[in-house]
Order: sequence, then C-alpha cells, then structure tokens
Amino acid sequence: MTDAASKIAPPKWESATRERVRSSLKKYLKPLQELVARDANEGDTRLLITDLLCDALGYDKYEDLTTEYMVRGEFADYGVRIDKQMVAFIEVKRATTKLGIKHLRQVEMYAVNEGVEWVVLTNGAHWQVYHLTAGLPVTIDLTLDLDLLGPQTANHKADQFFYLAKESFKRKQIEDVWKQTAATSPKALLELMLSAPVLEAARKELRRRAGYNLDNADLARLIRGSVVRPEIL
Repeated sequence: MTDAASKIAPPKWESATRERVRSSLKKYLKPLQELVARDANEGDTRLLITDLLCDALGYDKYEDLTTEYMVRGEFADYGVRIDKQMVAFIEVKRATTKLGIKHLRQVEMYAVNEGVEWVVLTNGAHWQVYHLTAGLPVTIDLTLDLDLLGPQTANHKADQFFYLAKESFKRKQIEDVWKQTAATSPKALLELMLSAPVLEAARKELRRRAGYNLDNADLARLIRGSVVRPEIL
C-alpha cells in the first residue's frame, strides 16, 4: 500500500467545508482587491466581511452573528455565537488600515469583560486571530496571521481560513493550532532554553568542547545577555 493510499481520508464535513472556503475565497478575491484599491470605508468593509463570514465560513447571519455587541458601554463590531454561546469578537477596520496593537487592546477588553477566549482583527484582507487566557496579567497569543491578498498560495490561505469556519471552530480545532503556535513562540522557546535540563546539557557540552566550566546560572545570564533578542525578554 502506498503512503498516499494509507492516509486516512478526512471526514466528509471537513472536505466539504474546506471546499466551500476555497471556492468562496476565489469568488471574493476581486471584490476584496477592489475594496482596497478604492480605500473603502469601515462600513463597506463590514459588508464584505459579513459575506465572508456567511458564505465562506458558514455562519448564519441571524443566528450566529450579532453586530454592535455592547460590552460595558462600548460596542464590538461582531460577536460570534456557536450553539448560542459567545465564542469570539471581531474588530473591523477600513480596508487599508494597518492592524496594530491599539486595535487589539480595544477588542481585548471586550473579550476579557465577557469571558470570551478568541478575538479577531481584520480589515477584510488581513486577519489576525488571538487567543486570550484569563489571569493577572491576561495572556494573549497570536494564533493565526493571514493575508488573503498576500503572496501565499490560494490553497494555503484556504487551509488557514478553514480554522475560522463554524464547523471547525465548533470542534475547537483552532485550539490545537494555538497550542502548537504558543509552544514554539519565541518566549516559550526561551523558557525551554533556560530550563534546568537544557542548561545542564549545554553546560556539559560547553565543557566538553572548550574545557570551559560554568554553572547553570552563569550560562543563563550569558544566553540572556548575548543570544536573546531584547524584545523576547
């Protein structure tokens, strides 16, 4: 049996969802390009995003989506429900706006106040998906960063966008993406490098190679001071 034949075929719902996402992105590519070309305002950008949420991602406009969702006197552009449970907030910016930290802080507070784990920033083309972990302080991890007008292949974009589809989101597949992304983030890798077992192994290897004997604390200081980028610390 060949490797290809031995692979387990995906369930029918997943194949159908991926195909719907792929064909919808193809359909909306030109309108999205035109939106950016004319520097469409936020309202027009929302119209296209509503179409993407419904046609590509499978959300019901009336049952699953709510616009201008009020959170302590402020309004989130979209609230997303699955089985009547609020699961994400979406903050929309005009088509040519560069997404930034101030936009994230705005929608982050909505999510914290409502106990929602997922927030999405988008200008129609660029989609950033973040996971929030409650606590003091709140931990926020970038899980997906997708540009629908970027240089990646159409299949790659569809594969990434799939995780926002209702069928996938309902099954919490995006949580696996978050866990993998968080585990290999610069901060997580630094913690791994500075863990006692890794430091001990590195210390022994350094002594073997150069006859240089450091204790773990000194080696950790060297790594922090000369190897790690300041923004990771």
